[in-house]
Amino acid sequence: MGPLSLGGANMAAIPADRKTGIQALLDNRWLILFFSVLSMVAVANFQYGWTLFVPPLMKHLRQELALIQVTFTVFVLLETWLVPFEGWLVDKFGPKLLVMLGGVLAGLGWVGSGRAESLTALYASYAFAGLGAGVVYGTAIGSALKWFPDHRGLTAGLTAAGFGAGSAFTVVPIANMINTAGYQHAFIYWGIIQGVVVIIAALFLKSPPAGWLPGSWTQAARGEEVKKRQSALDFTSGQMAATPQFWLMYLMMTLVATGGLMAVAQLNPMAIDFKVDKIPVSLLFITLPALQFALSADRLVNGLCRPFWGWVSDHIGREKTMAIAFGLEGLAIFALIQFARNPLLFVVFSAFTFFGWGEIFSLFPATCGDFFGRKHATANYGFLYTAKGTASVFVPIGSALAAGRAFDFRADILLLLGGALVLFALFLAPTALGLELGRKTKSILLAVAGALVTYGIVLTVVPKVWTPFGARFTLPKIGWAGVFGIAIAFDLTAAVLAFFVLRRMKVPVASAGPAIALAQGMAAGTETSVKAKGAVAGGSGR
Repeated sequence: MGPLSLGGANMAAIPADRKTGIQALLDNRWLILFFSVLSMVAVANFQYGWTLFVPPLMKHLRQELALIQVTFTVFVLLETWLVPFEGWLVDKFGPKLLVMLGGVLAGLGWVGSGRAESLTALYASYAFAGLGAGVVYGTAIGSALKWFPDHRGLTAGLTAAGFGAGSAFTVVPIANMINTAGYQHAFIYWGIIQGVVVIIAALFLKSPPAGWLPGSWTQAARGEEVKKRQSALDFTSGQMAATPQFWLMYLMMTLVATGGLMAVAQLNPMAIDFKVDKIPVSLLFITLPALQFALSADRLVNGLCRPFWGWVSDHIGREKTMAIAFGLEGLAIFALIQFARNPLLFVVFSAFTFFGWGEIFSLFPATCGDFFGRKHATANYGFLYTAKGTASVFVPIGSALAAGRAFDFRADILLLLGGALVLFALFLAPTALGLELGRKTKSILLAVAGALVTYGIVLTVVPKVWTPFGARFTLPKIGWAGVFGIAIAFDLTAAVLAFFVLRRMKVPVASAGPAIALAQGMAAGTETSVKAKGAVAGGSGR
């Protein structure tokens, strides 16, 4: 009898009975999901704990709110816009090495932030944190989509819940450490802890073998999934970018992410402005200052809502779920602004805001997998996830609008131009527009784009360097009500688009490219063999 194979692993190295038990455990997809979620929990504070550090950073560095919040934009941009490239690295080198590297970068980012004595040093340090968190996030979500084609909405929600709720139980100790030992000590101490946890979790991560399917995914189950508008084809990122479905989802995710990110970054400054931050609130037998209570409740609800909405979408459909959740977020933001001076209602309605926002990180990856297949799921969702980075540009602008301060748009303009050139050269020209760009032309476009993006990042980190134009404008003061009124309009627009437009769109078909047409022609002939492979390789992953 030859070596026993389970999930593609060779069992000849140690006794079969012992190896079967150990390897079956390590190959179990639910255990892999657990460590993916754990890695997400460990990087959650880099985004969701940020608001705690804003007031002490403003005081220590003697800078206004809008400039401090540029740090958050730098983090989210690098956390999101490099995810597509990181997805390609995961496919090439595997998740273990990449997530370990992400843990190192994320930990160093917070340690460096604790030692930063200037805006430039703070921006640069948090940029490392963004790179690390992006590697972890993109890898974990991609892993869920690949290992669980039969529970895509639920498991994408569980994975995203780690990021959303991961800071729920650390908000209070971090806040207390900031108050007693200083924000610098909190950055360094928690940066080391969180980096180490990510590295440990990475040791247990792996990708499924090529052609793997869960053994429990029967022909009847696959037929039921098809009824849920799940594509049988695998689109590459270029083919995906040629479809209107992708761009509609990108617009919707940008709209909804804007309001949520502003709430994430601005909750502490808002609570201080409304003078409710230190007022005790008693709820569910717990008494805490309103700000700490709101932050803990928001993070917990933000995480729990992701698998909940994912589960709902598996039953009633992604688009209907989006419309309900987006509308709920808009109503919650409206109520939050109306009753923000009441500490109890500030806590309650901020929690409802995050309950209606966090689901975008389970619904959009699941919908992306439904429309464009699972083979390139990590890279494809990586491109869609950059919508969050696009939305983050509005965070410092929102701060300037709330206070009626001047804001420098030069870096944003350069980043936008560079990103548009990359988009045109790599995706729009060869796919949607059908233009065959020569290698030299494409190289020139990418070189110019790289220069613009690099200079935009440099200008963000070092605002006083030479610039060819001026774009510093004093924005009108519209207050928090005006800023979040814009966010409400974005949410309601996305809800309408989900229900009336995306819901009526069909799953993309062969027109996206010859590779898709070939895959469509081969799908029927390969279905039986793929199912057979899944029955053998998927035994341990049930």
